[in-house]
Amino acid sequence: MPTERVHLPGGRAGRASLDTDGDADTVVVACPPHPQHGGDRHDTRLTAVSDALPDRIDCLRFDYGPWDEGRGERDDARAALAWATDRYDRAALFGYSFGGGVALLTAAETPVAVAALSPVATLDDGSDVVAATARIDAPLWVGYGTRDDTVDAAAVADAVGERGTVATVAADHFFVGQERTVGERVAAFFAEVV
Repeated sequence: MPTERVHLPGGRAGRASLDTDGDADTVVVACPPHPQHGGDRHDTRLTAVSDALPDRIDCLRFDYGPWDEGRGERDDARAALAWATDRYDRAALFGYSFGGGVALLTAAETPVAVAALSPVATLDDGSDVVAATARIDAPLWVGYGTRDDTVDAAAVADAVGERGTVATVAADHFFVGQERTVGERVAAFFAEVV
């Protein structure tokens, strides 16, 4: 799928890549992992999801602006989602690790389908991702590696309970060598619900 550079309005960095065939009516906004640990829109888990989405669903992968412990990063996600909803019939959110927490907190404010891969249980600013899952009123998917000792994604998954789909993969936090597999699982969720 071809990629276009996009500038997102909103006062922060605003750099993004739109993976599009030019004909989609739906877009998934992909939130990257922790920017202080090298997380950006080129993360392999984000690109794996984008690559696995059906042609009718585009993917907007964005970078966060200057580090703000989660507050500004949520603003970035809201700005990306606003850009997407202005241009598409339907939008959804995806995030990995820190980005999973950002995506879930954003979906708790705006009812859009959301998938989070190995989401953090809290952001650096103390925002409670676990509690936010109770406020999500849209299709919800949480997946994590059964050997993940980097974040407490299991706590987020437990909070989802029967209100959403929980998936596990025999992997650690990084899904090394399994990016394509998890990308396909997330894409299958979106293909079904958006």
